[in-house]
Amino acid sequence: MIRQLVVVNLELEGFEVHTAVDGVDALQMVREVAPHVITLDIMMPRMDGWDVAAALREDPATAGIKLIMLTARAQEADVRRGSRLGVDYYLTKPFDPDELITVVQKLAEGQPV
Repeated sequence: MIRQLVVVNLELEGFEVHTAVDGVDALQMVREVAPHVITLDIMMPRMDGWDVAAALREDPATAGIKLIMLTARAQEADVRRGSRLGVDYYLTKPFDPDELITVVQKLAEGQPV
């Protein structure tokens, strides 16, 4: 449900959106799509968002992609871990769709958030 909410809101703003079913699928899709911004959940099957973010940051070909962690994990330790991994923005559920749109727009344009 959350994934579909994200898709609908971003597509209504004119973004081209691709979705992955899990972390492994996300890493494969990144190679095919070359996105500017990726939203990740921590809790994903096969490979969690932490591992996906780490893999993206370790690969020079994907290290510059902007990452938004969109998750229910709101503890300070989780936010710090995201920061250490190079996550550009940490957004907790429930979230304001307008905030997500603003963050995606800014990151896609290379602006600070």
